[in-house]
Amino acid sequence: MRAASWVGIALIIVGVALFLSGGFTSKETVADIGPLKVSAEEKHPVPPWAAGLVVVAGIGLVAMGARQKT
Repeated sequence: MRAASWVGIALIIVGVALFLSGGFTSKETVADIGPLKVSAEEKHPVPPWAAGLVVVAGIGLVAMGARQKT
């Protein structure tokens, strides 16, 4: 398999994971007072069209990798 195919497969997996999870979360420490640590978790949604665009790009790379001559 060509490198383009491997990158395309990775993009397809990431796009499907983003679509199914709805985004990603980040955790940050809000306050650090002595032994007490307060943290907040923030969800960053990814629009479904963006996840679909990543999947389409992955499919295009897989197709391009399959069409390249050896």
